[in-house]
Amino acid sequence: MRTLNSLDDPQELLEEYLRGCSQGKHQDLKKLYQFTSANLFSVALRILNDRGLAEDCLQQVFIKVWNHADSYDSSKAKARTWLNTITRNQALDILRRNRHNQQHDGEEALLQVEDNAASQEQQVSLWQSSKQLHRCLEDIPEQQRLCLELAYFEGLTHQGLSERIETSLGTVKTWIRRGLARLQTCMNSI
Repeated sequence: MRTLNSLDDPQELLEEYLRGCSQGKHQDLKKLYQFTSANLFSVALRILNDRGLAEDCLQQVFIKVWNHADSYDSSKAKARTWLNTITRNQALDILRRNRHNQQHDGEEALLQVEDNAASQEQQVSLWQSSKQLHRCLEDIPEQQRLCLELAYFEGLTHQGLSERIETSLGTVKTWIRRGLARLQTCMNSI
């Protein structure tokens, strides 16, 4: 088993840990948690704006990952994107549940609850857009792609990015701006 300290690609490590989870290897779940929990917690905290709810969310995310790791498909999304999506969806579910609990019980409250789930057509469209997005991201220079992924998939601020990749704030902002321009051009051409 490889370790976090090895010089391996983080994506490969995440995929390996997910495979281990799908095979019932508790040690791989622990490693996956150690490797991703800080970022996933920040995603949940940003959505929920409540530390306690974000902690509950993170626990539910890892229960889902443990129970559904076998459904991860690396051809559809990167492991970190898959984990971020689970976290985001779980946090939104908690947010909806809490809003619902704050409303009155009874039929009046039920009338106010909307079904915001995407239709099958919308889900297919989102999946196709996701594939196109990942294809376009592959064509962006590495520094710009890294900045975009860290900003949008992990929720890092410009300052956080600057510190994480040890690059000046101005350079990070430029890379993001140029990366977004290239991404928009690519997405519009598809």
